[in-house]
Amino acid sequence: MSISLYEASVPHFIRMLGNLSAILDKVIVHAQTKNIEESVFTNARLAPDMYPLSQQIMIAAYMTRASVARLAGLKVPGYEENETTFSGFKARIAKTIAYLQGIDSELVDNSYDQPVTIKLGDREVVYTGQVYLLDVIIPHFYFHVTTTYAILRHHGVGLGKKDYIDNE
Repeated sequence: MSISLYEASVPHFIRMLGNLSAILDKVIVHAQTKNIEESVFTNARLAPDMYPLSQQIMIAAYMTRASVARLAGLKVPGYEENETTFSGFKARIAKTIAYLQGIDSELVDNSYDQPVTIKLGDREVVYTGQVYLLDVIIPHFYFHVTTTYAILRHHGVGLGKKDYIDNE
């Protein structure tokens, strides 16, 4: 029996993106309460050589949208990637969730053994749909969502495990 690629991904992406949006609500309140400029958080990182919080959020949203489109055999929707505020990031997340909710599960599930070609710099890498989703996209998605959470915790935002994994 094969795993449903749709069920292994889209509902989880939607839930975690929703949690990420709720986390951003907490950051907004924290920044306002402490009178801290949003840019302090959006430019924050855990190490000098890593992407800042803003890029972590953008990558998490882009990865889900792009990967599901590729698996479904659809053109990756192009959005401007120019958000700099938490309200902008929340709007991007909401737009991504709406896109994911409109995806036909059968299109994703039918990609199990189908080739998915990704351009990495000047080369192309080909995966099966299953390998692409389970070995590439899901780990990367959770990395960026977790890194966002860790950056915010490191910078004093009152977050807990429930904020990260809440199922409600």
